[in-house]
Amino acid sequence: MYYLYEYNRNIYNLMIKRILSNKITKQLFKGKAIIIFGPRQVGKTTLLKDLFYSKKDILWINADNIEDRELFESPSATRLKAVIGNNNMVIIDEAQRIKDIGIKLKLITDEIQEIQLIATGSSSFELANKINEPLTGRKTEHLLYPISFSEMTEHSNLLTEIKMLNHRLIYGCYPEVVAKPSNEKEILQELTNSYLYKDILEWNKIKKSDRIIKLLQALAFQVGSQVSYHELGQTVGLNSETVESYINLLEQSFVIFTLTSFSRNLRNELKKSHKIYFYDNGVRNTLISNFNPVSLRNDTGALWENYLISERIKYCSYNNIYSNKYFWRTHARQEIDYIEERDGYFYAYEFKWGKNKKAKLPKAFKSAYPNVVFNVISPENHEAFIHKF
Repeated sequence: MYYLYEYNRNIYNLMIKRILSNKITKQLFKGKAIIIFGPRQVGKTTLLKDLFYSKKDILWINADNIEDRELFESPSATRLKAVIGNNNMVIIDEAQRIKDIGIKLKLITDEIQEIQLIATGSSSFELANKINEPLTGRKTEHLLYPISFSEMTEHSNLLTEIKMLNHRLIYGCYPEVVAKPSNEKEILQELTNSYLYKDILEWNKIKKSDRIIKLLQALAFQVGSQVSYHELGQTVGLNSETVESYINLLEQSFVIFTLTSFSRNLRNELKKSHKIYFYDNGVRNTLISNFNPVSLRNDTGALWENYLISERIKYCSYNNIYSNKYFWRTHARQEIDYIEERDGYFYAYEFKWGKNKKAKLPKAFKSAYPNVVFNVISPENHEAFIHKF
């Protein structure tokens, strides 16, 4: 009648506790549905199985399974109550696959109020758009990322994870990659070929799958640089509007994310410019088929920047640090790699891989925006930027 997951608690060969576990536990049975977004294969199901492995009275539904989806065809409150039975928790995995899922989640939340409803989704362009209006005020959302520096540090220790820095720059932190350190290339190839774009490629408006791969490869080569949708379109054979649409879908499938340029006071600040980063370095390197060690690469600066910003995104999300995020550059090529704006202050960061490289806050920025705190992040001090002590 429904798909029951077989669960091996040693799925990672090391159960790394996810930061979201405590947050989710505190929100149970508070009258709201809990929605967990995140890329495929990032550990959403494993997190929930780890939390509820020993508990009974849970109905697990896998929406990737057609038989499970059929349970939600034209459901009524009476039918849903019969399906749920005596269970006090319902977990729906890959909920974006269910038609009109928002209305159906609302029906469960409204009509069966003693039930804790949890749904996961790997595509916010499918799931979020379907649930935002029906579940307004009735849901709590979380985003689960590839394993963070903080999670790895808590699992092992700070010194061990610092020693793994070069490895993380190349292979990233997807759970299975971390669990099987001798098979990283094979795991990442399977991930990028079979799972990462599954929801995009199955979406009925996406027909040119080869163009998406070419677009991602072009973006991978431009990490840390400003991107032009027009130039990207010329490279992959698409018009600018289609490129922008595909980039939006890739963002909402948690493959990439965008930083926009900061501009407010100065005439020569770049406006409406973008930089695009990958949520995981391993995915980026797989797309360009380059797993060379850091010492043999000419893109180490880009790897370092991508790693730090993606880890900072995780850190801010998990620690409820809310800010606007930008990069800054002028036509005179003064620049700042990364800026967070919050509580009336600007926190500006330059990322330097080399030990002897120095950087200063551009005078133009300091003059225009005096409420600024500036730091240079290098391998010697990066842990304070991405880990809460």
